[in-house]
Amino acid sequence: MIILKTKEDLKKMKTAGKLVAQVLDYLSERVKPGVSTLQLDNWAEEQCKLHGAIPVFKNYPHHRGEAPFPGSICASINAEVVHGIPSGRKLNDGDIISIDFGVSLNGFVGDSAVTIPVGSVKPQDLNLIRVTEEALLRGIKEARIGNRLGNVSNAIQTFVEKHGYSVVRAYAGHGIGREMHEDPSIPNYGRIDSGPYLKAGMTLAIEPMVNAGSHRVVTKSDKWTVVTLDGSNSAHFEHTIAITDDGPEILTVI
Repeated sequence: MIILKTKEDLKKMKTAGKLVAQVLDYLSERVKPGVSTLQLDNWAEEQCKLHGAIPVFKNYPHHRGEAPFPGSICASINAEVVHGIPSGRKLNDGDIISIDFGVSLNGFVGDSAVTIPVGSVKPQDLNLIRVTEEALLRGIKEARIGNRLGNVSNAIQTFVEKHGYSVVRAYAGHGIGREMHEDPSIPNYGRIDSGPYLKAGMTLAIEPMVNAGSHRVVTKSDKWTVVTLDGSNSAHFEHTIAITDDGPEILTVI
């Protein structure tokens, strides 16, 4: 786990986070029926090259020794929760797509995710997206000095379940800094006043994954793509934040 000790380090993390936000905004504008997830991936990689950044997902090692992840983005459609592999599959009107993206720049990593409606989307899917994004913001609000990590997790879980949805329990947010995945693990469920205390300089990637149905998930035969077990749709939002004396600061914004 990294603790940022200087303003220069925080500035570098902000630069990485800002680029992630810019690329996700760039991709979001290009999400429409007929666009393939491989096109989105290629555009993300082009932006990385343009700005001298490394796409940290590409060739990321599999935790069970399978083939590394082949894409620069994770592109997860409808019932796909996370880690969707970019391909020639084209988006259809009414889909929702979660795009997860991260870069390494100047020695620090930024990581963020958004869920985007494709064309005309059903009201229930728009509501799923809205609740997931709001749950992220409620979790971030609890990421303050002296609070415990469980307060972040509980704020997400409570808000999501109040709206009749479920948080994915098999995957979690994480510490972030010079590496994409650092301690601590940040579940999207938990008890208030549990877990480690939060300190100034900690940098976290908070990322609720929210299912319209059951929280249970399964991995497809490609060994990467995680889908809901019951076939319900899923949404995913993520920000990289820094805990400061003035409260949580979102780094993955333009």
